[in-house]
Amino acid sequence: MTQIEKNSYGSTTANEDVSEFRLRNLSGREVSIITYGGIITEIITPDSDGRMENVALGFDNLEQCEKENPFFGALVGRYGNRIAKGKFALNDTEYTLAINNGENSLHGGLKGFDKVVWKVDEVKESDSFVSLKLSFLSKDMEEGFLGNLKTTVTYTLKSNNSLDILYEATTDKTTIVNLTQHSYFNLSGNFSQTIVDHEVEIDANEFVPVDAILIPVGDLASVEDTPFDFRNAKLVGNAINVHNEQIKLRAGYDYCWVLNNEDKGYRSVAKARHPKSGRMMEVLTDQPGMQFYTGNFLNGTLSVPGGGTFAKRSRFCFKTQHYPDSPNQPQFPSTTLEPGEKYSTKTT
Repeated sequence: MTQIEKNSYGSTTANEDVSEFRLRNLSGREVSIITYGGIITEIITPDSDGRMENVALGFDNLEQCEKENPFFGALVGRYGNRIAKGKFALNDTEYTLAINNGENSLHGGLKGFDKVVWKVDEVKESDSFVSLKLSFLSKDMEEGFLGNLKTTVTYTLKSNNSLDILYEATTDKTTIVNLTQHSYFNLSGNFSQTIVDHEVEIDANEFVPVDAILIPVGDLASVEDTPFDFRNAKLVGNAINVHNEQIKLRAGYDYCWVLNNEDKGYRSVAKARHPKSGRMMEVLTDQPGMQFYTGNFLNGTLSVPGGGTFAKRSRFCFKTQHYPDSPNQPQFPSTTLEPGEKYSTKTT
């Protein structure tokens, strides 16, 4: 049967209680989520032999989650990805954000949505799904962002083994919003192994090239005849080390792909498969872009629960989102949210 199990996950350094919710469907798949950062700490799913293993990188204690880490499994906001030099303008007024990534603002600033305790609004169980609805009120000018932004995120694990993430938000002042989920995956279930043996497919004819400080240069680039062409499934390792200025800049893949068929809304955009284990995942979204990142900067210093360390390129991300620095790039799809409007986006 479907089930949600609630447990204590400890208290933050600010003495805020944190809970863990374990969602389980009829086939035994499990997703564990904590209220700190809305973090997904585990996704347990079988391989082709029925062996159940966790495929989502994370920690097994709150202390590690609170320390600096690569956003393992966290909700990201108010703005996922980078904003150039932490500045943007709305209605001819310039706003300055917290700088936390070189010259830029990244993933919401110094204390983004990944570092707050979310409120549990609703827990649902039925014959076909289990869901957890979380909410957080980001106050006016928090981290430099305009407006009181009320955000809800609903995680739904279904009997067809899909995990839906519904992001919703409203504001009382004109602001910018770009929410995403920062889970890292290794479909082998062994986080000490690299993901270069995974096959990846991305339905995108273009990607967003960046400059030396990782801000879009303004133009989109074709993936044709480049290492960024994943329109047909190929091994991640096939071209990750080729001579290419963009690959060199990020020591691998860490770019936003311009997803095809944005006008169709919610659609299939990407797949990943680990041939040896037989595990496969598919991503569906209504978003215009997706950041594909191959864990190029893990260095073996972070511990894996149960033993070992997270090695370089031992995980990948599929982060559905708007393009980096969109508030400063008028040619990109808008991330502006007005009072009276509802931000709503879904990724599976």
